[in-house]
Amino acid sequence: MRVLIGGGSGFVGRELTRLLRHKGHEVTLISRQPGPGKITWAELESHGLPPCEGAVNLAGENLMNPLRWWNESYKKDLFSSRIDTTKSMAQAIAASSSPPHSWVLVSGVACYKPSLTAVYTEDSEWTPFDILSQLVKEWEASARLPEDVTKSTKQVVIRSGAVLGRDGGAMKQMLLPFWLGLGGTLGSGGQPFPWIHVADLAGIIAGSLEPPAAPTSPSPQVLNGVAPALSTNLEFTKELGRVLRRPTVFPVPGFVMNAVMGSERAVVLLQGQKVVPKRTQEAGFVYRYPDLASALKEIVGS
Repeated sequence: MRVLIGGGSGFVGRELTRLLRHKGHEVTLISRQPGPGKITWAELESHGLPPCEGAVNLAGENLMNPLRWWNESYKKDLFSSRIDTTKSMAQAIAASSSPPHSWVLVSGVACYKPSLTAVYTEDSEWTPFDILSQLVKEWEASARLPEDVTKSTKQVVIRSGAVLGRDGGAMKQMLLPFWLGLGGTLGSGGQPFPWIHVADLAGIIAGSLEPPAAPTSPSPQVLNGVAPALSTNLEFTKELGRVLRRPTVFPVPGFVMNAVMGSERAVVLLQGQKVVPKRTQEAGFVYRYPDLASALKEIVGS
């Protein structure tokens, strides 16, 4: 299978590329810079979709970029980097004389309203309530294909939690303070923490790229890309400290997080949602890292 990946040079993209190539698939990346095995976004728009059986978009400015202040310019980049790239790929698929059989978008669980009690599945209804949920709405809408194209192309949306792995994502910024014994809970620590190991997210994407077994639907199939174990920030903190054999006695107050990150962004870490991968498991996906103990042990190399 030939697979086209937008944003494939990032953390999740590197893992997905390794997995697909290991399975014998051919991968082409869409990148800002040309190179072997790559096309540019400008080439996609001018020359159209290259021959492929599967397409994925992972592109988007890092929400937790520590080098970016939370301001209007950064918010604009968060929207445009996701929506513009997704639109470009969807339009190229729609215009292709031989569109891929699968089109996958990885978005996020920020569409679900933070709650200590509500449990969200892929069937849960939602409406935008803040800037990040509005982003998810516009992002997912930009991936929709015309109805005539959906007769031959399966649409899948994977709503990912925080992605954990060795060489990027949420762990990259957390490991140093925890190694130094300076780790601790964020805010109260009681907030839900939806997460997934990068290898499992790559596996869910790869499975979604397989040819459809049943007639395709005009509406996208939605999968929650989270681990099946429901966890809190406190549980994550204690487990990471245990695996690293380090104390976790330095909590970060919520007002500090709001001041440093901006309250609209800090909400991702200070509040959370209980998200269950109901359809993901019903589809038969088997997690390699279903709980924090197995995931963190692999990540820190114990």
